[in-house]
Amino acid sequence: MNKTDLSKIMRRAWAIARATGKAFAVCLSKAWQLYRLTKRMRAGVVRFAYEKADGTLRRAAGTLNDTADRIKGTGRPDDGQTLRYFDVEANGWRSFKVENFVAAY
Repeated sequence: MNKTDLSKIMRRAWAIARATGKAFAVCLSKAWQLYRLTKRMRAGVVRFAYEKADGTLRRAAGTLNDTADRIKGTGRPDDGQTLRYFDVEANGWRSFKVENFVAAY
């Protein structure tokens, strides 16, 4: 882990704190969970869950491993408020708000 990883974790924690108004310790814990999730997704397929915008729970199987050939555009820069992943079940790119992350299993 290097300084840029720690910076990304802190930036994401503050984004969650601003969006939810929860205690910073809770937001920092969620930011670390998201860091571990992205690290696992870079290695392979991971099952996780998050809350969709309509309030329903979405169970997904996503990866960030070997996705360079699936990128079609330039995308948006990472703002720390969303997490993008390649959904292996739907065979397409998806994203969710970081404050809506529930669990990885």
